[in-house]
Amino acid sequence: MTRVIVVGGGNAALCAAIAAREAGAEVALLERAPHALRGGNSRFTAGAMRVVYDGVDDLMTLMPDLSREERERSDFGIYTREQFFDDMANVTRYRCDPDLAEQLVNESLPTLQWMQSRGVRFLPLYHKQAFKVDGKFRFWGGLTIQAWGGGPGLVDSLTEAARRASVEIRYGARVTALLTDGDSVNGVVVRCAGVEEQIKADAVVLACGGFESNTEWRTRYLGPGWDLARVRGTRFNTGDGIRIAIDVGAASRGHWSGCHAVGWDMNAPAYGDLDVGDGFQKHSYPFGILVNADGERFVDEGADFRNLTYARYGAEVLHQPGQFAWQIFDAKVSDLLRDEYRIRQITKAEASSLEELALRLDGVDAEGFLTTVKDFNQAVDTSVPFDPTILDGRGTTGLQVPKSNWANPLDTPPFQAFGITCGITFTFGGLHVTPDSRVLSEEGDPIPGLFAAGELVGGLFYFNYPGGTGLTSGAVFGRTAGLGAAKA
Repeated sequence: MTRVIVVGGGNAALCAAIAAREAGAEVALLERAPHALRGGNSRFTAGAMRVVYDGVDDLMTLMPDLSREERERSDFGIYTREQFFDDMANVTRYRCDPDLAEQLVNESLPTLQWMQSRGVRFLPLYHKQAFKVDGKFRFWGGLTIQAWGGGPGLVDSLTEAARRASVEIRYGARVTALLTDGDSVNGVVVRCAGVEEQIKADAVVLACGGFESNTEWRTRYLGPGWDLARVRGTRFNTGDGIRIAIDVGAASRGHWSGCHAVGWDMNAPAYGDLDVGDGFQKHSYPFGILVNADGERFVDEGADFRNLTYARYGAEVLHQPGQFAWQIFDAKVSDLLRDEYRIRQITKAEASSLEELALRLDGVDAEGFLTTVKDFNQAVDTSVPFDPTILDGRGTTGLQVPKSNWANPLDTPPFQAFGITCGITFTFGGLHVTPDSRVLSEEGDPIPGLFAAGELVGGLFYFNYPGGTGLTSGAVFGRTAGLGAAKA
């Protein structure tokens, strides 16, 4: 029987382990984190997954318990292969590997259907990706579903599926090196409870994350200031999988100076908090404005749908004086703010006038802020109707930093402000991987016995990222890697 070792413990690793076991291999999954902190970055997500669907019939294969009432009161629209390809091309400035993108897009629905059949429940993203218009929830931005229970629910469901399939799971097991026999990978060196051992295998799947939790690597590859970023997720993603693969001749690839980074609560801890999950994120900025320490706007908050801009705006915040910003809203849009704006652990200021609010924005030049708001309010074209479910074209004129959509004058009290900094999610640089998840050597040949999936796949994301694609990518390439490893 083929023996496969999977390194990692999140969505990609678990999908790889389940797929390899179902293909007849004996599988051991080695998770660096202890049991209480298991699941990698997947556990810190909302569980949203971007998937191709041609209508509600496709969605019903993922959500068979969706009631008739829910279907009647929801406008799910469609999200075609062409739309997914276009989103990948546009946000990465046409740099994403077309073969990797093709595998991701074409296998998105079959992979999620496979996950559903293994016990992962999905439900509509009503509270994050839909607004009620004319009595119906209208979904927008190509992102429609999430795993039940969010990231923790996804990890728990996949872990249970792995156990049912008789996958051996070891926690607190850090893989420090790959074993090779000539040109082939044939096992790993693992340290567990201070004891180091060698485990032989026919194939190894690396699915243990990027290097976002490695302060030195962040500064080395992303640049100055990135040592100051907060880490949204696990502290265990320090680039181990990338390092040990390169040590045996694997080629690096992708946008090593790029990453997924978002607006994150100003006073969030250095690493993710599982009790809060993704609640520190602040993603309703398209309906307000962002100002820096000088009180000035610095991005077009309405440049595109939130899930096509949020992953690059964290870097914009990091580059501001003091590495912080404030999001400003008035009462007209308060009901559109996402759930994370109502958690207890939040940095917030509120006032009945803009002058009063200006004095409560810690670190912000009050006079500069009031000037910015005055100029912004005068620039809004209120003749264009406001519609949060489309790119409504309600913008500004004459400003150095425009707002292209969803512009509203800030004129209705009470006014609310939320302090944010930069939260890094995952890094874009990684290993050179083929569409069938084989890791390539520096000579351009597949390294026998070595596969990779998840965050450490290089060449898929550049500059930016379509929301919900990370978990889908991890599942697609994880499953692909597991099937390939089982045949090694």
